[in-house]
Amino acid sequence: MLTDTHLKRYADTLIWGLKTARTNPFRKQDIILIRYDSMALPLAEILYARVLEMGLNPVQRCTLTSSMEKSFYQISNPRQLIFQSPGEREFYNKLNGSIYLYAPESITHLSDADPKKIGKAAVARKFIRDIMNKREETGDFGWTLCMLPTIELARHADLSIDEYTQQIVNACFLDHVSPVSEWQSIYEKSRIIKTELNHLNVQYFHVESSSVDLKITPGDQRKWIGITGHNIPSFELFISPDWRGTQGVYFANQPSYRNGNYVENVRLEFKDGVAIKVSAQKGESFVKNQLDMDKGASRLGEFSLTDKRFSKIDRFMANTLFDENYGGAHGNCHVALGSSYSDTYSGNPAELTEKLKKTLGFNDSALHWDLVNTEQKRVSAHLTTGGQTTIYEDGQFTF
Repeated sequence: MLTDTHLKRYADTLIWGLKTARTNPFRKQDIILIRYDSMALPLAEILYARVLEMGLNPVQRCTLTSSMEKSFYQISNPRQLIFQSPGEREFYNKLNGSIYLYAPESITHLSDADPKKIGKAAVARKFIRDIMNKREETGDFGWTLCMLPTIELARHADLSIDEYTQQIVNACFLDHVSPVSEWQSIYEKSRIIKTELNHLNVQYFHVESSSVDLKITPGDQRKWIGITGHNIPSFELFISPDWRGTQGVYFANQPSYRNGNYVENVRLEFKDGVAIKVSAQKGESFVKNQLDMDKGASRLGEFSLTDKRFSKIDRFMANTLFDENYGGAHGNCHVALGSSYSDTYSGNPAELTEKLKKTLGFNDSALHWDLVNTEQKRVSAHLTTGGQTTIYEDGQFTF
């Protein structure tokens, strides 16, 4: 498990991530939500003190235990399923920052829950994401998150708890005296790659591997972003494409755990931006139910690439935060079904209205589900001038 030294370095890194993720500097008395699973309490206590030392106001919230969450979906009637606590909207309208510490005691406890009830509850809480997105667009909110090792995660990743912990230590540079210096270095290197990507006038990207043949249209007024402090760790560079231009086949060869369900070998066939054929070797019914959550759930909200030169993650971790940042031999690409990221808009995010989002093809949904492919692949950019160039090959960007 993580030592006291690791936890203190983790806290340093999360504070760096929180500050980096927010456009405007934090001001004294800003409100910071520290949301944590019960097994993450030691790190939450360190962060609570750090936030106080910054002159900010921490608000702590422990998440539901797996037993509570299972009871919620088993017992809740329709009105309870969509119930929101009084003052919830007011709280998020005044929130300035958020740190989430993920340390699950179970990741399969909802395997028997009705996926339609899970979807209905997610839709009912979508207003929270909408509020935070809008506040982030105006520079008044920033967020970050991390994961801590648990026996449950290690078991599902087929690793010992020591092996699992070491993956986290390596990925987050917790074995360095100053992890923040390492993250700042990667932040600067990624900025060079993003600059090169954003100088290209791209009509569409073509992703090719043994199982993937997918065309993705970036759309107008887009920019590549990533390694912005939002996720610890995060090595991906990504864009929210114009969902309407997605064509072809995508295959996620990496398994995924979501809402207590395990899925494997998800295959999606897109036509005119919508996943018209969906299959999975395991968990197919759950996948289809997730894509029926709302109108935007069967469309793309994100396209991402991870450079293996940055990421030290080389094992399946049974958690999207690490799995979407897999480095290994071939790096990875992933797509996210569902909601898009407004900060990939190249203009002033504060001016990005709902009408403009729709015009530009930014997708909207209560779902955001990352599906990862780790096969050897080539990604080419087909330019508006008629030429093409390879932007990613052998697990790394070509810039």
